[in-house]
Amino acid sequence: MHDLAYWVSIIVFLFTYALIIQEKIPRMVVAMGGGIVMLLLGILTQETALKDNIDFNTIGLLVGMMILVAVTRRTGVFEAVAIWSAGITRGEPLRLLALLSFITATASAFLDNVTTVLLIVPVTLTLTDKLQVNPTPFLIAEIIASNIGGTATLIGDPPNIMIGSAANLDFNSFLLNLTPVIFLILLATIALLLLIYRKDLHVKDQNRQAILQLNFKDEIKDQELLKKSLAVLGITIIGFVLHGALHLESATIAIAGAILLMLISHQKPEDVLNDVEWPTIFFFIGLFVLVGGLKSTGVISELAHWSLSVTHGDLQQTSLLVLWVSAISSAFIDNIPFVATMIPMIQEMGQLSGMNLEPMWWSLSLGACLGGNGTLIGASANVIVAGIADKNRIPLTFNYYLKIAFPLMIVSIIISHIYLYWRYF
Repeated sequence: MHDLAYWVSIIVFLFTYALIIQEKIPRMVVAMGGGIVMLLLGILTQETALKDNIDFNTIGLLVGMMILVAVTRRTGVFEAVAIWSAGITRGEPLRLLALLSFITATASAFLDNVTTVLLIVPVTLTLTDKLQVNPTPFLIAEIIASNIGGTATLIGDPPNIMIGSAANLDFNSFLLNLTPVIFLILLATIALLLLIYRKDLHVKDQNRQAILQLNFKDEIKDQELLKKSLAVLGITIIGFVLHGALHLESATIAIAGAILLMLISHQKPEDVLNDVEWPTIFFFIGLFVLVGGLKSTGVISELAHWSLSVTHGDLQQTSLLVLWVSAISSAFIDNIPFVATMIPMIQEMGQLSGMNLEPMWWSLSLGACLGGNGTLIGASANVIVAGIADKNRIPLTFNYYLKIAFPLMIVSIIISHIYLYWRYF
């Protein structure tokens, strides 16, 4: 029998979620409101919310990377990359969509996907503005590609970092077990996106010719700042790759990079901090507290227990169920707390049954990371891009995103299902 707090946490979560979907009140206000209601009703204490539920590693990583990007943007390098990309694709919007998706996915495998979209989206908006083409399809393609690419490696997505450390799986294990299927999923997704948007993306010949006349080198406004920015960005990326060996959290590395760049570039802090997407940061804080309410009343734990009891301990059935439950859950709940709850459940099951858990870890990774593509709040990168779109008055609504991305997410999980069955069973 469940207590009152259990049902109240579900009602608060669903009501907050319904308001986010309606988009009549700003997302940040709704998420923070939902989080505060959890505190006011005593489902969580303020201390528990701050200590156990707000993931400061994610928040610190976001703020650090936003500062790095804000300073780097002043050099004009993003505009230069935009013009280079347009030249390579001869200004054809469908080719450009495919190229930017590939760049995004590749970068996400070695950076985290949040950093990648912070770097790629400004480039994309510059390009679509010059070509006078609708930016929404490009933004959706980049969100999806960033989450797909992030699944390929240990450092690409926070759930993979958590799974890697819990199961003692190294960088090469992820590369060998996940990268092949991720490449297939990326190709299939880009092909479907090109099919969906083939009639919508047209460019006037004069706009295309005008952009082809531009030289990307002319876009660099500050060579000195560019050298400093790229050097610090390089050091930060090396820090991410080595963060396990250095025993440092990725947030520490990102903030250290941000502070170093502000020191050597002599930027005014107030100018740089104006460019940080604060509504997105507070949206995350609200979301973490909201999901913390579900966690503390045992809702997420029960979902995980149910997944494991349904299959009566059969490895193949459990692995494939973990894939689908993780995918559907991660589309609607942030995948970080979900994975945090699933890890001890899977470990416990391994101890009870003595089965080989490796296929289950890959199921959890594929489900949680790819499932984040399902909705506009399924993963960190989605929320960041939605925030940037909002700031630039670009129509990227929850429902439109759902209509395009949810079916593509299901396709990626079907491919993962076939791959897991073929490779491990």
